[in-house]
Amino acid sequence: MLEPLTDVERKVYHYLIDFLSENTYQPSVRDIGAKFRIKSTKTVSELLQSIADKGYIERNPSRSRGVHLRGYAGALKTQPVPFYGKIAAGEPALLEENLQSFITLDRRFLPNERVFFLEASGESMRGRGIFDGDYILVDPAGTPRDGDVVAVRLGNDGTVKTMAHHGGQVVLEAANPADGDITVDPGQNLTFLGVVCGVFRPFQEMELLPAQAEE
Repeated sequence: MLEPLTDVERKVYHYLIDFLSENTYQPSVRDIGAKFRIKSTKTVSELLQSIADKGYIERNPSRSRGVHLRGYAGALKTQPVPFYGKIAAGEPALLEENLQSFITLDRRFLPNERVFFLEASGESMRGRGIFDGDYILVDPAGTPRDGDVVAVRLGNDGTVKTMAHHGGQVVLEAANPADGDITVDPGQNLTFLGVVCGVFRPFQEMELLPAQAEE
């Protein structure tokens, strides 16, 4: 999972994206310094290195314009979002080696720069509009509340369910009568990955609901 950026790092990161869109080349260290009124080129270089260390860019410190935006493939005011595929069983959440690609979105759809995509697996959340193979946008900075759809790891297994509390216990509720709810026992290892904040589906792959198929 990508580490959060500071306010200054976020502004510089978005500036890198927008500058490249408008000019087809990256800004120099001096360009960045002038934009943000930073007199020291060393300070700018340290800012870029911090953004690189957090996984958003790659850079060649020996070159003034030696910045590569990881996953960049978009236009002005966009942002590449990491896509980790399905949650791998038995592994820590969101390992770098599980990163499959980036999906570039308009920043207006993104609550922050830390969001990531997972792929839905199974039909347990059909009642909440999430189908097998959907691309789920997850906000790791969100605070889970009852009724929110969340991505979690429970022991070795990952799942997406509606979060609720019953009798002091966490219950992960399915939205499909064919699937049962999961009551989290006190001794179970529950890891919160984030609140689902968006669902994206390629229409050509969409399976019609029975009522739709009859129309």
